[in-house]
Amino acid sequence: MTTSPTPRLYSTLTLSELDGVTGIAQPRVAQHKLTLDSPAARLLTDFSTQRAQTILTSNTISQALNTMKQAGVRLLMVMGPDGRFTGVINARELVGGRKITIAMQKHDVPREEVTVDMIQTPRAQLHSLALAQLESARVGDLVETLKASGDQHLLITAPGEQAPIIRGLVSASDISRSLGIDLDHPPEARSFAAICQVILGHDL
Repeated sequence: MTTSPTPRLYSTLTLSELDGVTGIAQPRVAQHKLTLDSPAARLLTDFSTQRAQTILTSNTISQALNTMKQAGVRLLMVMGPDGRFTGVINARELVGGRKITIAMQKHDVPREEVTVDMIQTPRAQLHSLALAQLESARVGDLVETLKASGDQHLLITAPGEQAPIIRGLVSASDISRSLGIDLDHPPEARSFAAICQVILGHDL
């Protein structure tokens, strides 16, 4: 004979008035900027805790740009109709990039009909770094790596249940901000190559 569990008793919580409450909590900001010797993993945008911003291959470039604006990002992960990762598209390619003009000519379509699939950077052309390497690296190692590759973003991979997955990414703009380099002032720091020159103190 089985006995039914004893019902749990719940209590009414005490509510308070908000009349005297005027402040709102803000995210804590690190007191110290990162240095070249700081752990590189601190710059990881981790997709396991922060949802990756994605776009379908069939979406138009206008839809992609709107998605970027709403999410406040400069890179979207491109997904095919089967839900598989196919590549990336960045803001530079969406704002007056040559890829759009080439796609219009190649597919004989007006600008508004250019799709993400036509101008994405395919998966096979992208570079990645294993999470294990990132966790043992320093920010200076990332600077040297991006300087050598010329990439604005570096995808970070980790083991998945059946195959490796994209765990997150590191962006050159995040590195520049973390190291206190203003992307707009001075003008010569607009490109990552120039940022590296400022940080490292020598030409590329």
